[in-house]
Amino acid sequence: MPNIDTTANVHKDKLVSLIISLNRAEKRNFKVLYATKDLKKQKLFVRLFDFLEKKEFYNVREILKAIPEIKATQLANVKMNLYKQLMSSLRNLHRKNNIDIEIREQLDFARILYNKGLYRQALEVLEKSKKRGMKLHLYPVCMEILEFEKLIESQHITGSMHMKAEELSKQSLSLSATIRKTARYSNLSLQLYGLYLKFGYVRNDQDYELVSNFFRKNLPKIKYDLLGFFEKLYLNQAHVWYCTMVQNFPFQYKYSKRWLDLFHQNPIMIKEWTPLYLKGFHNLLNSLFMNANYPKFILVLQQMEDFINEHSKTFNQNVQSLSLLFLYIHKINKHFLDGSFKDGVKLIPELEANITDKYLNWDNHRKMVFHYKIACLYFGAGENEKTIDTLNKIIFQYKADFRVDIQCFSRILSLLAHLELENEMLVSYQIKSVYRFLGKMDDIQEVHKEIFKFIRKTTSINRSQMKLELISLRDRLQDLQKEPYQRRPFFYLDIISWLDGKIQNKSTAKVIEEKFKVSQAN
Repeated sequence: MPNIDTTANVHKDKLVSLIISLNRAEKRNFKVLYATKDLKKQKLFVRLFDFLEKKEFYNVREILKAIPEIKATQLANVKMNLYKQLMSSLRNLHRKNNIDIEIREQLDFARILYNKGLYRQALEVLEKSKKRGMKLHLYPVCMEILEFEKLIESQHITGSMHMKAEELSKQSLSLSATIRKTARYSNLSLQLYGLYLKFGYVRNDQDYELVSNFFRKNLPKIKYDLLGFFEKLYLNQAHVWYCTMVQNFPFQYKYSKRWLDLFHQNPIMIKEWTPLYLKGFHNLLNSLFMNANYPKFILVLQQMEDFINEHSKTFNQNVQSLSLLFLYIHKINKHFLDGSFKDGVKLIPELEANITDKYLNWDNHRKMVFHYKIACLYFGAGENEKTIDTLNKIIFQYKADFRVDIQCFSRILSLLAHLELENEMLVSYQIKSVYRFLGKMDDIQEVHKEIFKFIRKTTSINRSQMKLELISLRDRLQDLQKEPYQRRPFFYLDIISWLDGKIQNKSTAKVIEEKFKVSQAN
């Protein structure tokens, strides 16, 4: 980070964020567009770009000193102009790779033709654009085109008024109905996602009733085969979120597979909506992980990786970010399934580099999930100090009400890692603060209580009694694991395998590996 004069205003705003996100081709395109040999005649916004390109933060005093031609009163306008010119440059560069941008450009061309009184030419452009949009289910922009067509036909004699008016009216009514239905499904999916971020998995009957009543109340009753592409997509998405929250993992698999199959039945949509296609892979892999279906998990993971490797050169920044995100998540989950934690630890250096990579632009939610998964890898590999260091990033760097489920289990895993290191003083101190935290979050379950009882005892019992206490805890947790709302803690941490390892004097990884081999043999 550059040295900054703290007496001046220091900013990191949308302009700097946009410049940081540019790749080499995008920067080159912008500079070529406004290149001039005479630096003195260069536009002020270009000189500001050259200055900000090397900064993560900017200082008003530094800018005014480096570019004295910019007056303090001008700076806001120069910044605004630079932002506008960058967006125009990016639009021109990427319009061929985004069909919706290209169609909107044709809509602009039609407007220009209309303003010149060239009505037939405008209608020809609109008709071609509408056909392309309908083919790719871009209904909102098609609705804009239809409204423009209706305007031209209703105000000007084009020689096709009677038949065309009837046709446009039918198209408009049909498209309006489709857009309304699609909005209902997309709203339901989005609201369920909001509930998932708030609750995670349902914790009790009250949570279950809240989520189930909301889902049933808002689920439109229309036959699946009568729905369009995006209606089916959002319906499957809504079912996936619902099944995830209520822990119905077989049905989570069913609707995740439907999601992916929808793209395979409409291959033209894979290229135009690659982020949603990858999300389908992600959800299907999540369902296979939760169902512990290792053979299918490996097959689908390979299919996703093959697709990414084949098409990665054509990915835009967003798709590159998502593809790496999903690959890392499921490569780590693969190590959780088969117990190969030490192999999984090898992924961590490159993953941590990507977590801090501003180009990928991962949000705090995704970073938190990765930090927890990294901590679990370290714990499974027996690297307890690194486990604690990673969990501290969650405990001290994120708000306590953000992804409460991960916050809670991070604190529990930290306690177990300290127990492994025989930090008895720290354990006895931290257990009180963790218990208070869980109480404040209204998240204390029977599994937590049993773990706390055990950890409290460890400071006072001798080694000869320890094995009996471990067996007793393991048996109680195995009973709790069979209860629907008590299963949630086991999704975050395989505490029973850890206990089996302590009882059998084996590593957690070895126990999981042995269980995995038995499950595959069966």
